[in-house]
Amino acid sequence: MLARHLRPSTALSGAVRRGYSTYQSPYGPKYTVPFNVAGWTVKSFTNLGMTLAGFGGVAGFFALFFFSDIPRVRKDILQKVPIAGEYFVKEVHPADNVCCFFFLLLWNFWS
Repeated sequence: MLARHLRPSTALSGAVRRGYSTYQSPYGPKYTVPFNVAGWTVKSFTNLGMTLAGFGGVAGFFALFFFSDIPRVRKDILQKVPIAGEYFVKEVHPADNVCCFFFLLLWNFWS
């Protein structure tokens, strides 16, 4: 008895009999199906891209400062930053700069 009151042409599934169009009230909501690829719309791709860009930026910033004590990273990347590059210049004091040859002489002397 309930099936008699339901009209298949007004369903949102798109099952429309050929030759008949569904009634659309000028005062009702305008339903449109947005463009999507496997259920992903342009808005969801944009939101996902912004989220991934934020996480990627934070991960890159963390990686740079985590590896900032490695001389190659410090010299090749961090010293070339325009404003903060001078902070990463590490010069060895001349008194601490001992030649390896001196240690080799001591090693041969004690062994």
